[in-house]
Amino acid sequence: MSPTDRRARLDGRAVVLVVVCCALWGLNQVATKLALAEIPPLMQAAMRSAGAALLVAAWARWRGIRLFEADGTARAGLAMGLLFALEFGCIFIGLQHTAASRMVVFIYLAPFVVALGMPFVARDERLRPAQLAGLAAAFGGVVWAFAEGLHAPTAGERQWLGDALGVAAAVIWGLTTLTLRGSRLARAAPEKTLLWQLAVSAVALAAASWAGGETLVMTPGPGALWPLAFQIVVVTFASYLAWFWLLRHYPATRLSAFTLLTPVFGLVAGVLILGEPATAQLLVALAAVCAGIALVNRG
Repeated sequence: MSPTDRRARLDGRAVVLVVVCCALWGLNQVATKLALAEIPPLMQAAMRSAGAALLVAAWARWRGIRLFEADGTARAGLAMGLLFALEFGCIFIGLQHTAASRMVVFIYLAPFVVALGMPFVARDERLRPAQLAGLAAAFGGVVWAFAEGLHAPTAGERQWLGDALGVAAAVIWGLTTLTLRGSRLARAAPEKTLLWQLAVSAVALAAASWAGGETLVMTPGPGALWPLAFQIVVVTFASYLAWFWLLRHYPATRLSAFTLLTPVFGLVAGVLILGEPATAQLLVALAAVCAGIALVNRG
């Protein structure tokens, strides 16, 4: 497929690739939660971005991809990098207050932001009524789960804050997708887009970590370093390159809706690896999300 080709629908290759990405992103919240025991949130996010930025730069050099040509992408690149920093700052701080299985449900509200904003940047990607109904079903399920965080007796004192930060991260992620599609970065190499996000966010998150007085209370052990390595190499480097490639070749609304599968993987990983509870309301939310996926992808 040439760089200028775009498909109207997802083919088999796209479906497989986006499902693999969803599984990795679901596991990512668990990996972050594990590393938080020894590495503070903003510091961990900065290390994640910096490590992955080095990998992307090395990959691009090996493949002969030019990353530093003046092509008018600087403004969009800076904006995407700052949005990326805000998104993951919300996620990493939020995971201190809520379960990974809950966080992964909330951050995948991003398709609503994409669906609402995409008509302003790509007229051919308007959602049909059935697709809007699917997104509404998923949204209703997430609201149901959020209510549990406010009233359930088993909820932590600040679980609502972690849940709210997950919703904020979803809005920011959606804005990042719209920034990509509405700028010259939509025609740039995925490696360049990703490097902008990683390099800018690494600096911004490191500055925020320093300003917030974060410090390591101990030398991180394997229980934190292995999850951090997974985040850097597998999730932030490999899966994000794949995601940006998909965005360049397939409709963003269909891709974003399909990623609502990620909460399923995240819930299973949270229950199996972290021993988090799978409450009835959270399961109802997941069922609504799955129904929404079916409606959106039939539209």
